[in-house]
Amino acid sequence: MPPPDDRSADQARAAIQAALGQIGFCLPGSITIRHARCGKPRCACAADPPSLHGPYIQWTRTVNGKTVTRLLTPAQYQAYAPWFANARRLQKLAAELEALSLAEMARAEGWEKINPGTQAPARTKLARVPKQPITRKTPGDQPA
Repeated sequence: MPPPDDRSADQARAAIQAALGQIGFCLPGSITIRHARCGKPRCACAADPPSLHGPYIQWTRTVNGKTVTRLLTPAQYQAYAPWFANARRLQKLAAELEALSLAEMARAEGWEKINPGTQAPARTKLARVPKQPITRKTPGDQPA
């Protein structure tokens, strides 16, 4: 049975689809920019005030369940920063579409809410079907 029409939900879905169509390449993971000390006592990083080494731009992501980190140059970071922003935007749009879908399902089914941690709506009981008698295939299967 198709859910009843809801123009506002269709408009919201269309807006999300349009935004998804504008997203370009996406790179997963996170970027960390850090400065560090080397530990040498006569280095400028040990002075007061310190002149730290860096910036070190680290791209961290998960590949096959393992954390992978790669250092990027400032030029690489500038070139790919929009791709990282696209990945964050993609995750946000996917979450919005999921929330909209859950709300529409709840509305169509007459449920108040579908949220994690809330009790599931009552299920419809299936009618019991009487058991069919077992048919014996060979005469040796017949009881004596």
